[in-house]
Amino acid sequence: MRTPTNPTSANHILATIPKKVLQTMQRNLNPVELEYGQILYEPEGEISEVFFPINCLVSLLTSVDKKRSLEVGMVGNEGMVGMPMALGIRVSAVRALVQGAGSVLAMSAARFRAEFKMNIPLQHALFRYNHLLMAQISQTAACNRFHETGPRLARWLLMTSDRLHSNDFRLTHEFLSHMLGIRRVGVTQAAGQLERQKLITYSRGHITILKRRALEGAACSCYRIVKDLQDSAQG
Repeated sequence: MRTPTNPTSANHILATIPKKVLQTMQRNLNPVELEYGQILYEPEGEISEVFFPINCLVSLLTSVDKKRSLEVGMVGNEGMVGMPMALGIRVSAVRALVQGAGSVLAMSAARFRAEFKMNIPLQHALFRYNHLLMAQISQTAACNRFHETGPRLARWLLMTSDRLHSNDFRLTHEFLSHMLGIRRVGVTQAAGQLERQKLITYSRGHITILKRRALEGAACSCYRIVKDLQDSAQG
């Protein structure tokens, strides 16, 4: 996936920062390529850097035990990975796992703390984003409890597509089982149903969305609730 010529304009947080302020801030932003499956933070681990995604996707997972985990949120170019830092907290409560490889702009924790204290536009942008992220996490919790696997999978695929700006992305059954908190056989059954409806194709760890509007119809209401909230905040 090609990195934009002006990466800061591709991240919605950075795009809201006035140009003069951003020019100073850019001195401490470093372009980094993240790999699929890379772990950025572990639960109770120190946050050494924050990341502003450009064209990648990071999943936030909570661990149930040593073997099981569940995705509670995802961050693409609408936000920042490492939000506890904006609240004065230096450790992560979740595992941050790269779900879609791509580019980010990274800043060290020390630089971020100094920048955040004096950069009022950045404060406002991150507080707004924190509201959106908390709404997404809350909706995801309700979705995981009350909705069936098929509509949840459709919702998850759409949210992933929105953040990667692509209808084709890499996924395995094992990865999806962690994201949705279900067994691999459940993923196989749900993905198979969407394939039979000709909404997606799934082969060798890659998923392609064939009929996006129809997939939206198959998704639970949680997708539209979160997307409408995000669109209104960015509009």
